Amino acid sequence: MNKKHTAVLSGAAALVLALAGCGGEDDSGKEADDWAKKVCDQVKPQVGKIQKANTSINEASQQKKSPEEVKKTDSAAFQDISEAYKSLATAVDNAGEPPVDKGEKLRTDAVKELNGLSRQYGELKKSVDKMNTKDQAKFASGLKELATKLGELGQSGDESLQKLQSGDLGKAMAEQEGCKRPSPASTSDA
Repeated sequence: MNKKHTAVLSGAAALVLALAGCGGEDDSGKEADDWAKKVCDQVKPQVGKIQKANTSINEASQQKKSPEEVKKTDSAAFQDISEAYKSLATAVDNAGEPPVDKGEKLRTDAVKELNGLSRQYGELKKSVDKMNTKDQAKFASGLKELATKLGELGQSGDESLQKLQSGDLGKAMAEQEGCKRPSPASTSDA
């Protein structure tokens, strides 16, 4: 179960990195650059927060901590991830309409998707908080159910984010420091 739990959390982090790590090296124009900067200045700290939370969950699972410690770690991590997605939604919303075709729809869809992820991680936190750590069999069963929910969450549609980070916007975002993919060595400092 721990390996499945870890893989699912990695998938959720990949969704954030899809927003943060865009390909392309062409200059896409000042308007797109300005919009990307507004978003990307807020992305890096939130991605770091999500990665740190995922790391704490993975470590708690792999180090065979007590059920109470796992519950406490998972609850705090899901809260952090929920807050990070909410902050990302706010950053995209506050950046205004992207300067591309159907920019308002792209923004609205991405904000809706990020807020939805925030709510879903908030629900996971509530589920963890309700778990009974006194009965190890029930706790293990609860963790399996949680892993299933995480799997579904990791599979949830990220079409809006993919559209937002494609084309000229993707190129502009790729040039912003806050949207560059962090190297594995730098994630521990986040």
